[in-house]
Amino acid sequence: MTDRSAIQIEAFLEMMSAERGAAANTLSSYERDLDDARSFLLERQVRMTEAVPDDLRAYLGHLARQGFKASSQARRLSALRQFYKFLYAEGLRGDDPTGILDAPRKERALPKTLSVDDVTRLIGLAETEARAAGADRLQRLRMHALIELLYATGMRVSELVALPATVLTQNSRFLVIKGKGNKERLVPLSRSAISALQTYGAALATEQAEQEDAKESPFLFPSTGKQGYLPRQVFARELKALASRAGIRAATLSPHVMRHAFASHLLQNGADLRAVQELLGHSDISTTQIYTHVLEERLHRLVQEHHPLAKQAKKPD
Repeated sequence: MTDRSAIQIEAFLEMMSAERGAAANTLSSYERDLDDARSFLLERQVRMTEAVPDDLRAYLGHLARQGFKASSQARRLSALRQFYKFLYAEGLRGDDPTGILDAPRKERALPKTLSVDDVTRLIGLAETEARAAGADRLQRLRMHALIELLYATGMRVSELVALPATVLTQNSRFLVIKGKGNKERLVPLSRSAISALQTYGAALATEQAEQEDAKESPFLFPSTGKQGYLPRQVFARELKALASRAGIRAATLSPHVMRHAFASHLLQNGADLRAVQELLGHSDISTTQIYTHVLEERLHRLVQEHHPLAKQAKKPD
C-alpha cells in the first residue's frame, strides 16, 4: 500500500528543528520512535496518517509485550502526540488520535528493605555497644532505644524523634503515636523495646539530675537544638555509622528502610495488610499496597508447599 507517512514524519522533524530548536539527539529519538510506530501500523495495513486510537493502543500493547518499560512506552507515546498535533495544526488531520490515550502507568518502585538477619545483627550491635561503659554511654543507650522502637513499631522517623518524655511514665505494652494530621494510633511494643527504653530512661534521668539548673525537657530524646528534640538527620547519620560497624552497607540504610523492614517482615510472617496499614498509620490502603509483592511471594510459597497438585508437579515422571 502507498504510504506518505515518511514524508510527513520528515516534515514534522524539520518543524521541530526550525521552529523549536530541537537538539540532534532529540530529533534522532523522535525519528526512531515514529519510524517504529509506522512499521508496526503498516503491518496492520494502516497508514500512520490515518491511524485511529485503537491502532495506537495496539502499538503500545505491542511494546509492552516486547518487554518495554512503562517509561519507554510513555516516551514513544509522547513522540506520537507531538506528531499528531503537528498533523492537526497543518490541517492534515481533523483530529488527534492520541488525545484520549492514557499514558502507560509506571510501576511503583519496590521499597528498599533489610533482611531479618541484617536487622538482628544491627540491633544486636546496638545492644552490645549500649552495655559498654564510657563517657558517651547515654548516646549509645539512646541509639539502642531508637532502633528497638523503630523496628518494633514501624514509626515514621519524625514521629520517633519527637516522642514525648511521658512515654517513660507509661507502664504499658502499647505506645500511643501521634501521626500525620494529629491522628493517634496504638502500636504494641516488644519486650526488647520496652527494656531498651527503660534502661535509656533511667540513664537520662540520672544525667539530668546531675546537671545543675537543667530544664526538664518535654521530649524523650532531648536536644539543645531549636526543635528541642533529636534532629532526624542526626539519627539517620548515626544509624548509617552503626550499619557500617555491623558490616551492612550504609548506603542502603535509613530510618525509612527500617520502617519498610518492619512492614515487610510482618507480612512475610502472616500479618494482614489491613493490620499493617493501621500500624504504619496509612490513611489509605493503597499506600500500604506497595508491599503486595511480599504477600504474593508468601501466597506462592503457600501454594507450592501445601497444594496437592503442586506437590505432584514436583514428582519425576
